[in-house]
Amino acid sequence: MFNSKDIADYYNQTVNHYEIWWNLKKSMALHYGFWDKNTKSFNEALENTNREMAKLAQLKPCHNVLDAGCGVGGAAFYLASTIGCSVLGITLSEKQLKLANEFKQSFENKNLVNFSLQDFTKTNFKSESFDVIWGCESTCYANPKINFINEAKRLLKPNGILIIADYFIEPKGLIDKDKYIKNWGDLWAIQEFHSQHNFIDELEKNGFEIEQNIDVSKQVFRSSKRMYYSYLVGALPSILYNLFNNTSRFGKKHYQSGYFQYKALVDELWSYRMLVVRKK
Repeated sequence: MFNSKDIADYYNQTVNHYEIWWNLKKSMALHYGFWDKNTKSFNEALENTNREMAKLAQLKPCHNVLDAGCGVGGAAFYLASTIGCSVLGITLSEKQLKLANEFKQSFENKNLVNFSLQDFTKTNFKSESFDVIWGCESTCYANPKINFINEAKRLLKPNGILIIADYFIEPKGLIDKDKYIKNWGDLWAIQEFHSQHNFIDELEKNGFEIEQNIDVSKQVFRSSKRMYYSYLVGALPSILYNLFNNTSRFGKKHYQSGYFQYKALVDELWSYRMLVVRKK
């Protein structure tokens, strides 16, 4: 079973991989990119994910936003610069926090963004502190999911919005005969992916209303395929590197995740969904 230390270790140990394959220092993103008919580059696709989530959440300058699992701060900087809202980002990863604060030094609206090392299932924020909680490919790490749901309910103001972009296991994925989902989760320190049963039903049972549940798998497919290509290109160099170096636990086989997530998506074992959830 993966705990918060394992999750922090995963991101601490693989940040250099994202720097290479996701152009991290420029994109400041670790998520899948959203491709529409007008998208011309991968960096643009990565920004589109933030754009689509912000549009669905109907974010406004007056909103106070918690980025639950903020990575290196890319979404926080995007929201502060394009909308003008205040964003608090939290992460379990010391390396992510360090990078986020480094990026902040060259950000024009420093007063609108802040970052801290915290677990989003047990924060030190006061109840009803936020208008919006933002979870981009992060809430899947909650184990059990109800711990995140309860904390989100505590932190959101009445009528507040939880905006989610994440991986959701489809019925075929629960069978997972080729263990694509299991192997992918093990490589990314995800104990249990989101599903209708363990997340959506739990939200509805615990004071939330699902306003939108949108399958955008087609829009992120090119990002998944890019990850698959990184596996093809990176497999041999990774194997050779591992032979002669003491590679970290998650870093050693991280390249394989590109294969498993792509094969699972092609086989429709999971979908990429954006959810708009309102606190009743």
